[in-house]
Amino acid sequence: MTTQSPPIVSLQAPKDVSLTEIEAELGKIWQSYGVAGDDAGLPAAIRAATFSLIVYEPEETQQLLTTLGFYSGPIDGIPGPRTAAALREAQKSYGLPVSGKANTQTLEKLREELAKSRGSANGEASTSSVLYASDAKSPTIADAIASRNPCRIVALCPVAGEDEGVTAQVSAYCPIQKQSSHTLVCCEYITLRGTVAALERVGGMFSALLIGGLPKFLWWKATPDPNNSLFKRLAAACNSIIFDSSGFSETETDLLKVQELIEAGTPVADLNWRRLSAWQELTAEAFDPPQRRAALKEVDRVTIDYQHGNSAQALMFLGWLASRLQWHPSRLEQEGGDYDIKRVYFMTEDQREVEAELAAIPTADTTEMRGDLVALRLNSTNSEADCCTVLCSETSGCMRMEAGGGAQSCRFQQVTSPIDQTPELLLSHQLQRWGREALFEESLAVTAQILRLKSATA
Repeated sequence: MTTQSPPIVSLQAPKDVSLTEIEAELGKIWQSYGVAGDDAGLPAAIRAATFSLIVYEPEETQQLLTTLGFYSGPIDGIPGPRTAAALREAQKSYGLPVSGKANTQTLEKLREELAKSRGSANGEASTSSVLYASDAKSPTIADAIASRNPCRIVALCPVAGEDEGVTAQVSAYCPIQKQSSHTLVCCEYITLRGTVAALERVGGMFSALLIGGLPKFLWWKATPDPNNSLFKRLAAACNSIIFDSSGFSETETDLLKVQELIEAGTPVADLNWRRLSAWQELTAEAFDPPQRRAALKEVDRVTIDYQHGNSAQALMFLGWLASRLQWHPSRLEQEGGDYDIKRVYFMTEDQREVEAELAAIPTADTTEMRGDLVALRLNSTNSEADCCTVLCSETSGCMRMEAGGGAQSCRFQQVTSPIDQTPELLLSHQLQRWGREALFEESLAVTAQILRLKSATA
């Protein structure tokens, strides 16, 4: 499904400024425009007045696409429809399979073409600090955020190479909303680019770039690292830290690091947790009838299939289920093989053993995010219990679950994923709240207990 973005008013195209001129330059933008909309009959514009968002963006896709001329707009790290369109254009141009995704083959080709373009300029690397194309065909990728909230986005873009300090750009864009054409809701963008060491040197200024008295969020698009000095500085300045565990490279280790942050009192959110909502709701709904609710305590067999590549959703769903039913992790067995089978054993409050199997399923049609749930089966070794429940995604079917036996007595339901599963829309919803999330924390605590069983027996 393609997300249609609203037309854009550009108050200020990306402009290079010195670090000490950032706030002054943003002030000039609003002075020249006229915040009240008194200039030349322009509609009134609302300046950033809801929150500040820091995006730590170690991924280079947008920068490569911009330099090669396929993408224009703020480099904010949100892989929305314009980034996908730029990727498709680049893939067509270079004769690659067209997917709109930043896969390894595409990134390698983009890097190769960038090296060629720089090599053609007498072998000298470009020293320009301009991160965006100068045209305004597609001036913003954060439409899903800006269309709901006038905010300030600070993008930190670490780069490789020699440490030449930190360059800065400022810009301001306002999507035009049909329901409110007389008022522009605008986002201010600040982009800082430099090596990790250079960004760490100027880390003391980041707090000053966040608007005082308003909520402050950090979207850390890298491996969670409680010991990283820049991460610690940014986390201390923000009210909430946002991750997306679908992108974790070492899923189990990284989930444990997130749990460490929670145990240290840091408010944390995971966009991938939001993708489980439909599965959680249908699981709970299956046991709403009184007779099935009574049989819920008979469940002692759980099977969870997920797309191969990332086990975060499967582990978090199991943590959620166990936390709701008061199951306590007791041991873990890892079978491995093609499906990377994990078996987790729990003890219930009445001392019954529950066995849960997690299987990574290779699928032909993968979704946008790695590791999406494919199917779930709840059952009992008690053949008289009316608790068998099977949930399946609409794209993958239930073949393995049906092969488990007793299919006729099971309640089958299809899970239709909400259309707002993309990071930018999930992030937009997440930014409506801040502080601690009790259900997420309780569920992840059980997930961490499971993972620590593994490290205890490894």
